[in-house]
Amino acid sequence: MNKTLRILCWVLIGGLGAVAVGAIALRRGEPINALWLVAAATCCYALGYRFYSRFIATKILALDGLRATPAERMENGRDFLVTNKWVVFGHHFAAIAGPGPLVGPVLAAQFGYLPGTLWVLVGAVFAGCVQDFVILLFSVRRDGKSLTEMAKDEVGVIGGFVAYVAVIAILIILLGVAALIVVNALKASPWGTFTIAMTMPIALLMGVYLRRIRPGKVLEVSALGFVLVMVAIWGGQYVSQNAALAQVFTFSAPTLAILIMVYGFAASALPVWLLLAPRDYLSTFVKLGTIALLGIGIVALHPTLNMPALTRFVDGTGPVFAGKIFPFAFITIACGAISGFHALISSGTTPKLIARETETRMVGYGAMMAESAVAVMAIIAASVMQPGVYFAINSPAGIVGQAPVTAAATISSWGFPVTTAQMQALAHAVGEQTLYNRTGGAPAFAVGMAHIFSHTLGGETLMALWYHFAIMFEALFILTILDAGTRVARFMVQDALGHLYKPLGRTSWYPSILATSALIVAAWGYFLWQGVKDPLGGINSLWPLFGISNQLLATVALCVATTIIVKMHRAKYAAVTLVPLAWLVAVTFTASWHKMFDPNPRVGFLAQARVLAAAPGPMTSATARVIFNNRLDAAVTGILVVMVTLVLVESARQWTGILSGAREARIKESPFVRTRLAEERG
Repeated sequence: MNKTLRILCWVLIGGLGAVAVGAIALRRGEPINALWLVAAATCCYALGYRFYSRFIATKILALDGLRATPAERMENGRDFLVTNKWVVFGHHFAAIAGPGPLVGPVLAAQFGYLPGTLWVLVGAVFAGCVQDFVILLFSVRRDGKSLTEMAKDEVGVIGGFVAYVAVIAILIILLGVAALIVVNALKASPWGTFTIAMTMPIALLMGVYLRRIRPGKVLEVSALGFVLVMVAIWGGQYVSQNAALAQVFTFSAPTLAILIMVYGFAASALPVWLLLAPRDYLSTFVKLGTIALLGIGIVALHPTLNMPALTRFVDGTGPVFAGKIFPFAFITIACGAISGFHALISSGTTPKLIARETETRMVGYGAMMAESAVAVMAIIAASVMQPGVYFAINSPAGIVGQAPVTAAATISSWGFPVTTAQMQALAHAVGEQTLYNRTGGAPAFAVGMAHIFSHTLGGETLMALWYHFAIMFEALFILTILDAGTRVARFMVQDALGHLYKPLGRTSWYPSILATSALIVAAWGYFLWQGVKDPLGGINSLWPLFGISNQLLATVALCVATTIIVKMHRAKYAAVTLVPLAWLVAVTFTASWHKMFDPNPRVGFLAQARVLAAAPGPMTSATARVIFNNRLDAAVTGILVVMVTLVLVESARQWTGILSGAREARIKESPFVRTRLAEERG
């Protein structure tokens, strides 16, 4: 009877999911309710985790709860540490959930809600969650080795070297961009700065409490952290309203940049139990709590999606960013569907904390699923606004005009009516001077989130409070990318330097820790400083590479994963990673070609450089810098594509050699050691 009920339950979930996805995909001519997106996402995630992840865990990976993990075998109290699975889940989710699932779906909403929603659901279940899960397990079975070390061992020396250079370059760009976003979110924001700053001493207290005062009492430290974070959020509001305190916590962009570099160094150099793991776990309270509240708000308010399923800008003429749905929607939305950065976390800090192999399914597949849910919430937040308001916030002045009247007239002429009075009232409601030309996605998400919260919790009078809470929430998301990413990069540099001088490769040797942490922070800090001091160039010009770089990283990760699966004599299941790999190659290579050579100056780097160079009149230093940066972007894109192509070729040689019998299928796993831990936690 129980089995029959379970089967019936899953059939009902599958049916509801099919109906919900059908309503999203096929409904035209009238707005739909946001609950359709929530229902579709919930059913897809439930089915994916229950059936697809279980299939991967049993048929391909063969998870073994009796096999000791590197956290147990190599525990040193710093990087390798047996950690409660819920703390690891919190750390992993906090580390992977950066700006991507918040900003990308908001920007892609210019195409309508349909393309982004379908890509987030399908991409996460069949690509993103799979990548995170398999890379995490393969790293656990190789003493927590980095992605690049696994590439060298499994794909080959050439493939490993190329992958290493590509991954380090992409990671430095990614961290520099993430740091700049944090600076821009927190500058002149005493509330956000105070709350973010307070999460650091709270995390230190939690780390000491769990390690020294009450070891193993996860529930106690969770309750303590939750209360203190709520106090910090309330305190941030108080600080922002107190003139003297607000001045203390109001920093300029250069000052914030220095502080963030100091934090990045500390997060990389200090023992993982003291700052990184508890702070990321702490951040998860705010992240998951806010997303849960947002979900409750959507269910309670069940708002209408005012954005159409498809807009006129599917032809590639969009004001938010130029380019057609394929390939640019799949580049713009990375982290909510599949993100190469996740593979660095899955082969960086997280495998050194896992207590049981069986926990990799929940942490790897499950945490990515949670991030995908964040992307769905972002799509809803962007789509509940009137389309005219959405485009007024996200369109740059160069497209719609600097003056409010001109911008409103331009956007209205597209068929999305908006008035200056409407935008003024909205700006006043959220406590801002203006919301025109607030490009980047973050302000639009904050407006949508504040709209949902204010209609369910507190009314219009709290619109400004919820808006600034959302800005702080986004900054918290992004900062966790910075600390985890810096630590992962440090591991990768140590792996490489260990071949030159063995002690430098020891992750627990403090001279190596300090030297490599400083090296990584200096690298991304250089780009951050350039962006802060020179907003016309520097890292800002590299933002178009952000999505392409992220997906190229995922391409490398899936090459490694497919190679290992083939070497494990499970080639008949290789489609699990090979199909998403083929899709990413098609998307990223097409997008790269367009960004380099497209004749449209709004799309192609070189085309824009040519137009600026041919402009009449004397060339200013700012124009010269933009021209240089466009050419640099084109060169960097080309180099990354060439390097990833080499990894693909080397991987394909491995696959064909093994399948033809010309090569020996030998994987380089650590020897099996039976676990000594008394309890089965998987």
